Amino acid sequence: MAETARGRLNWTGLGVFALVLLVWEAAVRSGLIAFEFFPPPSRILLGIVALTRDGVMLQDLLHTLGSIAAGWSIAMLIGVAIGVLLGFSPTARRFGLASVEVLRPMPGIAFAPVGLLLFGFSLQTELVVTVLPTIWPVMVNTMGGIANVHPRLGDVGRTLRLSNTEIVRHLLLPAALPSIIVGARISLGLALVMAIVAEIVGNPAGLGYGIVREQQAMNPEYMFAYIAVVGILGIALNAGVVALTTALWPATSRVTL
Repeated sequence: MAETARGRLNWTGLGVFALVLLVWEAAVRSGLIAFEFFPPPSRILLGIVALTRDGVMLQDLLHTLGSIAAGWSIAMLIGVAIGVLLGFSPTARRFGLASVEVLRPMPGIAFAPVGLLLFGFSLQTELVVTVLPTIWPVMVNTMGGIANVHPRLGDVGRTLRLSNTEIVRHLLLPAALPSIIVGARISLGLALVMAIVAEIVGNPAGLGYGIVREQQAMNPEYMFAYIAVVGILGIALNAGVVALTTALWPATSRVTL
């Protein structure tokens, strides 16, 4: 397992990234980059250490993780349910797909004022901003996965006298699983982005609020520390989904990587 993980690491890409950090460090320290509030990577790392030692970073990270987990879970439940319905039922597609296409392009941040009016500066507002745009990738991928399953698979289910619910559960969902997993990964990344945006504009907590708080306090190394942690969190979440799906469904490993 460890050998497989090592084989999947893009060492060339990691080397390029390390080179960029070294050039950044040298450019700032030599004065080539003379922006007053643009710290070198070493100071950003020290900022992460200081915020972690104080417990502030961990508190903000746990809040953001909780928001992402809640928003993504709700979006998965709603998205998979609607996607299965639209993918399995031509009637549902005829009456419901137009409404989906009208709502899908709307940016999630457009719902921030609605959430603020209804719930104020709270976790509920954060969930409103996070859930609504996160539904669509998993819904569209689920619908496409179900709709593209070969019709003969449904014929087999009917021959075995399975109900529609059993056909969906035992035949169509397993066949559409690779598409659903792709949608889940896209939705998870989007959930992270929207949670951070919601914390910046509508909830005084979490990593997003930490970025704003440190920017207003004129602490650039701490501000960039929060930005770096957001990036690391995105990588960790994606790697976690890949590892989980590969462990549970090895046949989907080619699709999910």
